[in-house]
Amino acid sequence: MFVISNLLLALAKIIHLLLTFYMWIIIARAILSWVSPDPYNPIVRFLYSATEPVLYAVRRRLPISFGGIDFSPLIVILVIMFLDNFLVPSLTGLALRLGV
Repeated sequence: MFVISNLLLALAKIIHLLLTFYMWIIIARAILSWVSPDPYNPIVRFLYSATEPVLYAVRRRLPISFGGIDFSPLIVILVIMFLDNFLVPSLTGLALRLGV
């Protein structure tokens, strides 16, 4: 059982890192929306291609926009924080219970 426990602990750490990394990508995308970046810049293209599918899905389901301000990055960040504070501790707790 300790192998499954260690696997779940490693999975929880990887999920935490991926969620944190994606949250920072969303934040960078939101900051870029305040300026007019070069659309041919490879970094800008990466940020848009990595975030647009998720942001578009949120915009389509929850059309929340007041005064031209798009709140979809805020909603995605809140979902990421929820998953990070619910899923990661749940996996860690399960792994610790299996390891005992």
